[in-house]
Amino acid sequence: MPHSAFSLATIKSPAVYLNLPSITLTGRTIDERRSKVLQQMASQQLDTLVVYADKEHGGNFEYLTGFIPRFEEALLILHGDGQAVLVLGNENLKLAAHSRTPAKVVHAPWFSLPNQPMDTDLTLKEVLRSAGLKDQKRVGIAGWKLFTGAYEDNKSFFDIPTFVFQAIQAALPAGASLLNATDVFISPQFGARTRNNANEIAHYEYGANLASSAALTALDAVGTGKTEKEIAALLAADGQLNNVVTIAATGERFEYANLYPSDKQIQPGDKFSLTVSYKGGLTSRAAYVVNSADELKPDVRDYLDVVAIPYYHAVVSWLEFIKVGVKGHEIYDLIERVLPQAEYHWHLNPGHLVADEEWLCSPISPASQIPLASGMLLQIDIIPSRKGYAGASIEDTIALADEALRLEIATLYPALWQRITARRAYLKDVLNIQLHDDVLPLSNTVGYLRPYLLAKETALVRTQTQV
Repeated sequence: MPHSAFSLATIKSPAVYLNLPSITLTGRTIDERRSKVLQQMASQQLDTLVVYADKEHGGNFEYLTGFIPRFEEALLILHGDGQAVLVLGNENLKLAAHSRTPAKVVHAPWFSLPNQPMDTDLTLKEVLRSAGLKDQKRVGIAGWKLFTGAYEDNKSFFDIPTFVFQAIQAALPAGASLLNATDVFISPQFGARTRNNANEIAHYEYGANLASSAALTALDAVGTGKTEKEIAALLAADGQLNNVVTIAATGERFEYANLYPSDKQIQPGDKFSLTVSYKGGLTSRAAYVVNSADELKPDVRDYLDVVAIPYYHAVVSWLEFIKVGVKGHEIYDLIERVLPQAEYHWHLNPGHLVADEEWLCSPISPASQIPLASGMLLQIDIIPSRKGYAGASIEDTIALADEALRLEIATLYPALWQRITARRAYLKDVLNIQLHDDVLPLSNTVGYLRPYLLAKETALVRTQTQV
């Protein structure tokens, strides 16, 4: 498929869906989640699993409890017989009664904010013993990193606070084995969180739809003289918590080491980046604030041919190749062929899994033999870089679903299925992108790229079908 197979066209924008209801995880889903975790514990011969959480790293904890500890730290101690204990600071004790997994609760004031009451006569070791850490021989600790490939023995590296780790060690008998067991949750090969049922896909589609709808609204509002803050305000949606820093950046990013939308005004010809993400999906765009190539500076006037179309070719190739059963290295190899690293300088995995976090893990890497599975949620994440040019970005979220899962979604969530069907039809009929039946767009803007942001009715499309 040559780059000449793509061109700019005047087309309608994707449909967006506003004011959708959130989909609550069912009790059955929580039971399935706990069962999957217990099965993985048994397969690793773990007597107990200690799950660490804080605000930034609460996904594994939330997977079973339904909440994160916000500004405190917390532990979920799950024993092999299914008994669960929550170790909570002062301001999360009230949440224990609402845990989706029934659990005993013990108080650990050390997890609270500075200078709050520390009213206890117990040590943290004693608190952990009261939570059932006593005579186990093999205990797993789940932080949020796998360390895969980084160390020869990644099971002996831990990413939790030292004072917590030392207390766990002290609570257990001499000779007990402590293992990094984050893979119970997020191994791309067998992690419990990497495969989703119909209820979970519906739950996460809410965030993917929310992010992509807000992003398209913000793109429509981009105009010279407006500030980054004006555009960023349109990305805030339904009062939901973002799971990455929101980006609305014009011109050169990171001036004064700033990460956040500022009062900087959009100027003609600026580079522009926009990103918003909620649980279940991120949408990101990068392009130029112009109507056409004629408005670009002479040294980047070939941006469409040098960056945007080659990148779009890679994204279309990714979308049309991906399906259940494809191995991780096959996707990596495909992108390397279509968009060579040596020329386009992308570095990270070209695609990764999402869930409550924007980046859960990735089955896609140069040597990965991991087959993509039904129930996986994937973010299209290919980041080209050509010196002197703006980037190009159309990051969005899809799900993979085999026939049985598709039928379940259509039966249980007909309104969701109608949105998925409409998104697939837009990709096929407007953008000329042919998806496998397994591919379910969860973002409204999958495959939609405006390289010139002031030409709001113009986007790249495929003009030549692959032979």
